[in-house]
Amino acid sequence: MEETILNIYLIIENKQITEFRALSYSADGTDEEKVSFLRSRAAEDHLLAKEFGAPSDKDGKYMTWKSYEKLRKRNMEIQFFEEIFREFNVPKEPLILVTPVIDGVVKSA
Repeated sequence: MEETILNIYLIIENKQITEFRALSYSADGTDEEKVSFLRSRAAEDHLLAKEFGAPSDKDGKYMTWKSYEKLRKRNMEIQFFEEIFREFNVPKEPLILVTPVIDGVVKSA
């Protein structure tokens, strides 16, 4: 089934998530094929992806990578991508690949 899928990037500088980026594709095939496609594009896509703000606290401090990982382990990280989902008009449970870019280096997702 054809659907909008997303490569989402966590831009991490000095252990803090300073920015989100995302790029969408319309793809058909199995979920495994779609994820494989997103992985194949991950290194290139982060330079082309649209920039989005990252969450910060009332003092303007960004979330740390460690804090994000704690939320991810509890499947709670998806809340941070709502603006991205609205921007790309994706379904309620979109297929996404989240890739960290740590101090300019794209890590395998």
